Amino acid sequence: MIVSKLPQVGTTIFTTMSQLAAECGALNLSQGFPDFDGPQTLREAVCRHVIAGHNQYAPMIGLPALREQVAAKIERCYGRRLDETREVTITPGATEAIFCAVQALVQPGDEVIVFDPCYDSYEPAVQLAGGRCVHVPLSLPNFAIDWERLEAAINSRTRLIILNSPHNPSGALISRAELDLLAALIRDYDIHLISDEVYEHLVYDGAPHASVLAHEELYARAFVVSSFGKTYHVTGWKTGYVVAPPDLTDELRKVHQFVTFCGITPLQWALADYMSAHPEHVDELPAFYQSKRDLFCDLLKGSRFAFTPTPGTYFQLVDYSAIRDDLSDVEMAEWLTREHGVASIPVSVFYQEPPQDLRLLRFCFAKREDTLRQAAEKLCRV
Repeated sequence: MIVSKLPQVGTTIFTTMSQLAAECGALNLSQGFPDFDGPQTLREAVCRHVIAGHNQYAPMIGLPALREQVAAKIERCYGRRLDETREVTITPGATEAIFCAVQALVQPGDEVIVFDPCYDSYEPAVQLAGGRCVHVPLSLPNFAIDWERLEAAINSRTRLIILNSPHNPSGALISRAELDLLAALIRDYDIHLISDEVYEHLVYDGAPHASVLAHEELYARAFVVSSFGKTYHVTGWKTGYVVAPPDLTDELRKVHQFVTFCGITPLQWALADYMSAHPEHVDELPAFYQSKRDLFCDLLKGSRFAFTPTPGTYFQLVDYSAIRDDLSDVEMAEWLTREHGVASIPVSVFYQEPPQDLRLLRFCFAKREDTLRQAAEKLCRV
């Protein structure tokens, strides 16, 4: 008889809601992927490299050309000069990077602090390493870190803290001042960080992204993870990277080489070409996605949903309390999909113990304008 290592884990809510949307013919604003393609020249570059014969294994740590482009972008955006050979690793997606970082650090009995609501891959990775997640709820309504609760959660068993900014699902941002607070709080502990920054370039209203890469003290103990898929509208490529000091990178690569070994070669070549030719792409992303956020929010003003425009990511939370306070958010997401043709993600699934009165749904606005207009029209009729 099989004894499950993850007895509490079933099919993810993202798969469940996407399947339900397909069954119902609903507009899928649940799972976080665009319904439009990445840049044409980027896609053409993949074809070019496949035809050119770049189809065998890439180096385990990633193509030199792509690691160089990552290092150049980080120096330009955050002022940190990296050794791309010793500090940058290309991975098949950000989730794999996070998994490998957790396995590299966490020993049986270690505790890992996560902030609820948190992305669903964190806890299984910790459990598989023999560790235990300590869930610290973010303070509502702004999903801010509760510093007293965080300090109370830290002890001699705390091995790792996982940050996520811009935050999925809320879009909340961590400020530079908060990073300073965190540095002071963990200064006397042997605690490392994973900073999940896959939405690093999706920050709105002129706000800066406070990256751990730009924080000297925190970077010394951190893995910083990002995603080409999110940045270049190609989530199906499942290609990301992790940046860390050499000693941490060495440990991560020991795990990475036995999980996937390397990322997909022609995709890495194409990304390196595109990043070299179009460094301005990341600078244009905030305005690109803010226009979609603003359109979606403007269209929803005629609805009975309550919301505040999200400060980051490509997700918008809405409160449905004025519509169906008799339904849990899971029930509401299913009802909206079946009865009104728009799929979303219930926020409670990101919690270990969700607040009882939580009535929040997450909609993805990384969609074409006509998709957003159709979705908003349906939602305004609810």
